[in-house]
Amino acid sequence: MVKIHEQGVYDMLNRIPVAFFAVDMTWKFTYTNTEATRLLFRSQEDLVGKCLWDEFPQALHLVFYDLYLLAMREQVTIEFNAYFPPLGTWFDVKAYPSPHGLSVYFQDITEKKRASIQKDQHYKSLFTNNPDAVFSLDLDGNYLSVNPAGEQLIGYREDELRQMSFISLITSGYLDMPLRSFTEATRGGSQHYETKIIHKNGHIIDVKVTNMPIIVNQEVVGVYVVARDISKENKNEKKLFETEKLTAVGQLAASIAHEIRNPLTSLKGFLQLIQTIMPEVKKEYFEIMMDELARIDMISSELLILAKPQANELRYGNVGKIINDVALQLRSQALINKVEIKTFNLESLPQIQCIGAQVKQVFINLIKNAIEAMPGGGAIRVVGKQSNLNLIMIQVIDEGCGIPKAFLNQIGNPFYTTKEKGTGLGMMVTQKIIHAHGGNMDISSVEGKGTTIDIYLPVVPPLL
Repeated sequence: MVKIHEQGVYDMLNRIPVAFFAVDMTWKFTYTNTEATRLLFRSQEDLVGKCLWDEFPQALHLVFYDLYLLAMREQVTIEFNAYFPPLGTWFDVKAYPSPHGLSVYFQDITEKKRASIQKDQHYKSLFTNNPDAVFSLDLDGNYLSVNPAGEQLIGYREDELRQMSFISLITSGYLDMPLRSFTEATRGGSQHYETKIIHKNGHIIDVKVTNMPIIVNQEVVGVYVVARDISKENKNEKKLFETEKLTAVGQLAASIAHEIRNPLTSLKGFLQLIQTIMPEVKKEYFEIMMDELARIDMISSELLILAKPQANELRYGNVGKIINDVALQLRSQALINKVEIKTFNLESLPQIQCIGAQVKQVFINLIKNAIEAMPGGGAIRVVGKQSNLNLIMIQVIDEGCGIPKAFLNQIGNPFYTTKEKGTGLGMMVTQKIIHAHGGNMDISSVEGKGTTIDIYLPVVPPLL
């Protein structure tokens, strides 16, 4: 009866589409079914009675040996997938121990595994070669991985990021939206937003971000963050806005200046006439009125600079000499105000293509502003530097009262000024000229310590 029962079991095992073999406690084969002999390329006669490790010695150095040994020793069921190089085959294995040995069921999953690996490689290629920065975070917001574009965007290597939370890279004051978006993604939703992040070297980057949940087995296990640098887009947008603003102000300025100039000429003429026929009127009254008329004339002149088309004939000019001439021109005004104008490295600057009169106007405005910012006296430093072969930088540094941080972004707006009798048009004209020459202007200031203005001008600007 036992033999009949065993024969029935063997017949059943030979019919199943799963490979099966059994070994005793000494690792000798006691049985192999038909599917096992097919996958292992051995007959039953080749295997039964032989030691598993003698027949397949390569397995001694693979996971098969370690896991079979664990199953036998601990008497626990083991399930695993593994690749067997001698046969070039992936196997899905289940090993069941007993007091008499080990029963092993295994299937060839090579095609399925190849498809899975190919799919993984497709996803990895999408991750690795994505032109946008892609990060994966755990549910606590810590970085798990980053693609090359992400490393390039923020300057950190993947191994450095794994020690950090995404919170540490968000600029102060911009954390609220990223935190809310991250929380929403951990709940299964997606979010789009813009924020500012800090590069490893300290500079700020404007980014457009999408947060998406990472879902495994219908459970959120992390968050994908896709980020794109939009600093240049924002800068261009700001420039476009400023250009449109300048155009609108220019059109308004043209009509205002025209309306002011004609009656102003009449007023100045009649005031001079009255002064000659009414000598009994105090002289200082006429001086006050003439000063105020001169101030109106100056404002209308600035309006006209904004309004009228500028000359566009570029010539190579010695910008260092232009600035030194301005410094000399304003030195007497500076001395009256107990201000010293010092220049550095201007002679070493290369000649640049520019409109000399306009560049001169820029530095007259900036140095006059610096003098007026130091009623108690001080020093103005004008420093020339060549950033590279195509770009020069000139710094105008004063020791004045400084500009409150909240107002820095307003500098250059029409009629915005920190001076009691200022119009704000001077700085607007300055910005217009610099931008027309293909340059940029950065302003930094500390209240009570002074202001630094950095002017960047290309050696050869775009066509004006």
